Amino acid sequence: MCDQISDAVLDAYLAQDPDSKVACECVAKTGMILLCGEVTSKAVVDLQTVVRNTIKEIGYDDSSKGFDYKTCNVLVALEPQCSEITDCVFEGRDEEDIGAGDQGLMFGYATDETPECMPLTILLAHKLNAKMKELSQTAACPWIRPDSKTQVTVEYRDDHGAMEPVRVHTVVISVQHHPDISLEEIRADLMEKVIRAVIPAKFLDDRTVYHLLPSGKFIVGGPQVWHRFSLTLSSSHVDRSGAYAARWVAKSLVKAGLCRRVLVQISYAISVSHPLSISVFHYGTSSRDEDELLDIVQRNFDLRPGIIVRELDLKRPIYRKTACYGHFGREAFPWEKPKPLVF
Repeated sequence: MCDQISDAVLDAYLAQDPDSKVACECVAKTGMILLCGEVTSKAVVDLQTVVRNTIKEIGYDDSSKGFDYKTCNVLVALEPQCSEITDCVFEGRDEEDIGAGDQGLMFGYATDETPECMPLTILLAHKLNAKMKELSQTAACPWIRPDSKTQVTVEYRDDHGAMEPVRVHTVVISVQHHPDISLEEIRADLMEKVIRAVIPAKFLDDRTVYHLLPSGKFIVGGPQVWHRFSLTLSSSHVDRSGAYAARWVAKSLVKAGLCRRVLVQISYAISVSHPLSISVFHYGTSSRDEDELLDIVQRNFDLRPGIIVRELDLKRPIYRKTACYGHFGREAFPWEKPKPLVF
């Protein structure tokens, strides 16, 4: 929920002012949402409405579910970005030469084990959650409430560094539910309407282990039983744009057939436009050595922050969608569209 609220705030600013600089943190606990951080923007955003509408869309519309968008307290502590950061990153620079908004290492991973170039484990976990959300909005499973967690363990075969899924070993699902449904009904619905609808039959066998609502009940959920915080960053922060670029590079290498599995690392320093380093690790899955792949990356990608923002069109209000079911593995996002490589 905190991720969605933070990214909804970011989207609201970008919708009015694409040059907004946003570092918004969201904290949630029983009956309370706190927004804190830094925002520099020409936009005028009704944050109360943004926050409450996001909570409503998630499904927390009654206190019996652990949270209610109508009655929660929304506190706002946002102030302009520190001028020292603004000056060293943007002042007197063309768009393509703006500096990185922070220092750090960003990683991008891709694998050919799925068409999405994502590990099967996380892909299935996201799809299980998405299926439960879909069923909760229909008559099929009206007992499902907004809070859910999934975990999938897959047995793999190592094929000279590439990972080939063999079978699903374990599935764990915990989902918030209406009090007037039995544990037996919950487990039956999760098995037939969620697991069997999402996980291909070839990966399930009589040895697959299922932990379906292992706690026995999960009636009260959301911030009433946990506290969460999340930080969302606009594209000027390489924490976000650099990670998207690293994934873009990795997926492009795999889709080009240059390797079957790869990890790309990019490092940045605040106010410096060019990456300090770029590293490529192919796990032995390429006929080329890693220096050759690195040379291909450097000839095909300009990984300066301003260029990343321009090529991936990151000033658009697209970020709330990343807060559900993963930032990676869905074609709707520009960093998921492989770049045709020249090599």
